[in-house]
Amino acid sequence: MRVTGTYKVFAKSLVFVSLLTLAQLTQAAEPISNGDKLAHDAKKQIGITTSYDPAYRKLDFPRGDVPIETGVCTDVIVRAYRLQNIDLQQLVNHDMKSNWSAYPKTWGLKSTDKNIDHRRVPNLEVFFARHAKTLSTTDKASFQAGDVVTWRLPNGNLPHTGIVSDKVAADGTPLIIHNIGRGTQEENILFAYPILKHFRY
Repeated sequence: MRVTGTYKVFAKSLVFVSLLTLAQLTQAAEPISNGDKLAHDAKKQIGITTSYDPAYRKLDFPRGDVPIETGVCTDVIVRAYRLQNIDLQQLVNHDMKSNWSAYPKTWGLKSTDKNIDHRRVPNLEVFFARHAKTLSTTDKASFQAGDVVTWRLPNGNLPHTGIVSDKVAADGTPLIIHNIGRGTQEENILFAYPILKHFRY
């Protein structure tokens, strides 16, 4: 079979496009936040966010939030990223609109809800799985400041999430910044519950 010049040009172009696409995908998986700063920004909520309130609230969009004095575990994540000008409310909303089938239908919704979608752990798990680096859930050394971790709590298999701190416990276990019911705290709970996901975004 004789290969024409046109075919050679097409083949080279196809290889170039494939390599470019691969490079873009690889680049998209690289962290876009500063991990140490993210951990520091999450800790700013300690002593400010002093309660836990899972009530549904109507929020502004973008950058909508519940009162800073309260919130849920996901609000710790959302607020920390916003201090780096990364708005998970807007990002999750746009990603869900474009990829509705990828997200869980646990709540019976037929369309996106910008008031609550970004405040649900399973939705954040899908978003980060699509756009962040997915890392080990068992290797203690793999956890770095600013990483996002999700768990399933033993009481009803409830989803929970938190941010890895820049501080470690006496045994070397990274501390976690989270709100599990008493407001934002920094605690040694990384391996206290079954870890489901570990992301770096």
